[in-house]
Amino acid sequence: MPVQADVAILGGGLHGLSCALQLARQGAEVVVLERDWIGRHASTANAGGVRTLNRDRQELDLGLAALALWPSLPEILDEDCGFRPVGQVRIARTETDFATETARVQALQSDGYTHEEMINANDLKALLPQLGPECAGASYARNDGAADPHLTLRAFRRAAERAGARMMEGVTVTQLSRHNTYWDLGGIVHAPNIVIAAGAWSGSLARSLGDELPSGVRASMMTVTERTSPFPGPVVGCVGAALSLKQTTAGTLVIGGGVQGKADLTTGRSQVDFQRLAAGLRLPLHLFPCLEHVRITRCWTGIEALTPDHLPVIGPSPQREGVFYCYGFSGHGFELAPITGFVIADLIAGNQPRWSLKALCPSRF
Repeated sequence: MPVQADVAILGGGLHGLSCALQLARQGAEVVVLERDWIGRHASTANAGGVRTLNRDRQELDLGLAALALWPSLPEILDEDCGFRPVGQVRIARTETDFATETARVQALQSDGYTHEEMINANDLKALLPQLGPECAGASYARNDGAADPHLTLRAFRRAAERAGARMMEGVTVTQLSRHNTYWDLGGIVHAPNIVIAAGAWSGSLARSLGDELPSGVRASMMTVTERTSPFPGPVVGCVGAALSLKQTTAGTLVIGGGVQGKADLTTGRSQVDFQRLAAGLRLPLHLFPCLEHVRITRCWTGIEALTPDHLPVIGPSPQREGVFYCYGFSGHGFELAPITGFVIADLIAGNQPRWSLKALCPSRF
């Protein structure tokens, strides 16, 4: 017999779990359906950056609301996510880059945003003593940081399960049909509401419902080094380049930032492109010559959803009753995970979301 639920969530990544948690805590019967296993793709393949620095204005308010929740997640979830508010910087290597970045931050501040500031070359060197070549300065978000993706996924899953959400792994749903007051998910689950949070596979599910939504794909590559000497300072990014560099509590360095590998949605597998990876590692070596003899221990990539405007798709279906979308985070969705569950729970309850979704709603396409 099909499982009866109030909400069925397609996709067992962080955003699906966040939705499941908040809906279950509001008393809904929730089922999460995952074709592989919980957290199989983007949720555990990312670098764990908790970043509001240089976020698109259209999602910035949502990002700031999420950032405010990160320090409280051990209390909210009853488990630690490994969040460290070490800050994040975006290095400007040239005076031209510094001037451009200064203008961007000043525009933010003139609109009332205070989470970013500019620091000069001396202050940047004080933050990052290992920084080698002369740099002009950086933008700086001192409350940003990083967390552990695996700890975060486990915490959200177990909190959702304690709240009553049911996880169904290894379940592929290819048919979605409406029957009066409920959706039939391939005879597996019946529910009046469904949340499509299936990452890069969400677009094909949307099209099966008649919603022409984008379904691009990313395969950002990550590199981890051997344990090295203390590398104090904030998470490092760079103007005009794909870079994210941080040291973990274990002493290893995690290097990412968006250099792309290869992904195949049909097989659900991704591959590292070693030529691109090698080219992408030239920048951190240029900025930090002290890393020259640090050895790489492993690298990987994962499948992430990509939209044309690099903004997520969050909101109700333009055409189908009881259908809600939460996907397309385009490589920067980890930081938003604590807040999306509240947004979707508000929408399903018929309440006005507490943050504007105008630029993120599915109808923009």
